[in-house]
Amino acid sequence: MADVHSKETRSYNMSRIRSKDTKPELLVRKFLHKNGFRYRLHVKDMPGKPDIVLPKYKTVIFIHGCFWHGHEGCKKAALPETRREWWETKINYNNKNDVNVEALLKAAGWNIITIWQCDMKKSLLENTFNNLLENLRQIS
Repeated sequence: MADVHSKETRSYNMSRIRSKDTKPELLVRKFLHKNGFRYRLHVKDMPGKPDIVLPKYKTVIFIHGCFWHGHEGCKKAALPETRREWWETKINYNNKNDVNVEALLKAAGWNIITIWQCDMKKSLLENTFNNLLENLRQIS
């Protein structure tokens, strides 16, 4: 099935999608700072340029968009009806890249925490942050 948008419209739409400073990422950063954690952002010389790096805890945090990283079982990860094969290839590539990045980071001794976009809903936010704190306390 052909794309429902012109090439120019699709290009514009895709250019508006952020890879940094997303709302879920900003919420996690604000929470961490409020709780006394200091971190670095998008460290370029690390595999996968993690969203948040906590050097003191040798921990990285990835905040994944459910659609872009193919969150299994999540309704936000549903593929579009148009260009389905292209999207499957794109999401599968992202998944393979995520696995490779995690392997490299683990081999280098880093702890990895992944927070999914759907875990940042208002109804789940408190639980998500409690789990994050618990994970970081276990690491320290």
